[in-house]
Amino acid sequence: MMLAGLKPLAMFCDVVGECHHFPEDEFIPHVASGTLVMREEIYAAVPGERPVRCIYYARPGEEWRIEAAHAIKSAVYSLSRPWAESDDIELGRLLGYSEWEIQAFLDRVRSFRTSA
Repeated sequence: MMLAGLKPLAMFCDVVGECHHFPEDEFIPHVASGTLVMREEIYAAVPGERPVRCIYYARPGEEWRIEAAHAIKSAVYSLSRPWAESDDIELGRLLGYSEWEIQAFLDRVRSFRTSA
C-alpha cells in the first residue's frame, strides 16, 4: 500500500526473539532504491521484560512520521509515561488511517479490554 501511495508509513513491532514475521525482505529492494526509507529501533526493556524491536518504513519526504512514531514509542517504552488512547489515535493518523478506521480500532480495543 505504501508503494501505491496509499499509506505514508509502515511500522512493525514485536518483542525481540519473538518476531514472527517482519516482512523485511519485501522492503529491502525499495529501501535500496530510495523508494522507501527505513529506521530500526530497539527499545530497552524494563526490568523483567524483553526489549521491543520496531522497524519503520516511510516514503521519502514522510520521514517526520517515523520521528513522531518513534517519539511515542520511546516515551512509553522508557516509562516516561504510560500508554494512552491518544497514542493509538496519533499512531493511526501517522500510519495514514482515516478517522473512522481509527475509531473502529479504538472500539475494538475498548471491547477487548472490557471483556478481559
